[in-house]
Amino acid sequence: MAERLQIPKMYKLFIGGKFTRTESERYYEAKNPKTKEKICNVSLASRKDLRNSVVEARNSLSTWSLKTHYERGQILYRFAEMLEGRKEQFIEEIYVSTKQSKSQCKKEVTTAIDRMVFYAGFCDKWIQLSGTVNPVQKGYFNFSIPEPTGVVGIILPDTLSFLPIVSRIAVVTGSGNTCIILTNENSPLPSLTLSEVIATSDFTAGTINILTGYKKELVSHLAGHYDINAIDFCENTNQNKKQIQELCANNVKRFKELKENTKWDWYDDKINETLYEIEKFIEIKTVWHTMGM
Repeated sequence: MAERLQIPKMYKLFIGGKFTRTESERYYEAKNPKTKEKICNVSLASRKDLRNSVVEARNSLSTWSLKTHYERGQILYRFAEMLEGRKEQFIEEIYVSTKQSKSQCKKEVTTAIDRMVFYAGFCDKWIQLSGTVNPVQKGYFNFSIPEPTGVVGIILPDTLSFLPIVSRIAVVTGSGNTCIILTNENSPLPSLTLSEVIATSDFTAGTINILTGYKKELVSHLAGHYDINAIDFCENTNQNKKQIQELCANNVKRFKELKENTKWDWYDDKINETLYEIEKFIEIKTVWHTMGM
């Protein structure tokens, strides 16, 4: 009997809460770096796909940002529960997608889940730390109220394949923003499976959009898009950094990076689980109100 041919899975893009075929109809093969065996086919997102994801993120912003902080915390916690339920699958996918050992894969997944739980609990607390009542002249109240920045473009590093995407989703959505994510180019599989979890979670459709493909084709369009309010630059190198900053300046887009001139430790809770990470993606609105006599 002839040996049966395997049917590799073809992963689509995750845009607007749906799995969509890339407009370019292109794809590339994800391979196991240890054995060089093919794992799956991955869609190559185009400029048109990126524009579509921005539209979906903008449409979702009004719904997601208006949810109470408590409700967003509940959604993030439910998401962490779902990740816990598929923990073994993520460990295995990281193992076949990277050169890490099983123990390193397990550490990455458990750290990611714990971080999501942290931000779920922090959702209804950080606003009390960022907002204030300001001392002003007699007869007035003056409040500083944090609000989401808006649509955030996230450029993930090509090192770890799971912890960075979970960490940035927790920070960006926990502060009320929506996002477009350019995944790890070398090991996209864990991010693609993560999108399947998001699709069945309580996140509003369009809150999280995940694009796979070549960053050299997408980064400039992401940074230059006028309807994106901030760029979260998570690369470990300064490659493309200057170009991205110049494109962000065109519409005074916020450019945020992890830590300038310092290698970022994704496992360090002291720098990854802080109010500072939330405050990267909020704006402060000042409200005056007359005081009743």
